[in-house]
Amino acid sequence: MDYVMDVNGTHIWYYFICKREVWLITHQIAADQEDDNLEIGRFISETSYQRQKKEMLIGNIKVDRIRREGDTLVVGEVKKSSTYEKSAYYQLLFYLDTLRKMGIEAKGELLFPKEKKVTKVEWTEEGKRVLEEAIAEIRRIARLPVPPEPKKMGFCRSCAYREYCFAEES
Repeated sequence: MDYVMDVNGTHIWYYFICKREVWLITHQIAADQEDDNLEIGRFISETSYQRQKKEMLIGNIKVDRIRREGDTLVVGEVKKSSTYEKSAYYQLLFYLDTLRKMGIEAKGELLFPKEKKVTKVEWTEEGKRVLEEAIAEIRRIARLPVPPEPKKMGFCRSCAYREYCFAEES
């Protein structure tokens, strides 16, 4: 029987930003943990939305925030900025889909504390279709013997993996 790689929220997040980073992560190549942008992200996650329950591990997902709103479970994903909102949207949709498979109906909120912005996310059939395509593609990328070629984009400036792609330019 063939091994089927577990896909997680981090894989989904990076899939919609950088396919090369997906390969690096799936091959357990660590990012620069001292990178300022990682530090800022951790700080924002730790200090924002204090009244909501913090990170919770549920199965193979780790949600940033979780709360009840009446009878509804609301899962929150905290991001530094809405620049990569599409990526964050599908990461949160992945969490909602995973909970749904466990028999837990939930709604989601993308939280951008610096912008004081909240975007509602709900599970949809169309979103599920896009998610399934992304998961299949993530698994395909992970099986590649070498990472996809780097493609320079705005995200690269704040990427903790930038040395793996553009070390000669630094």
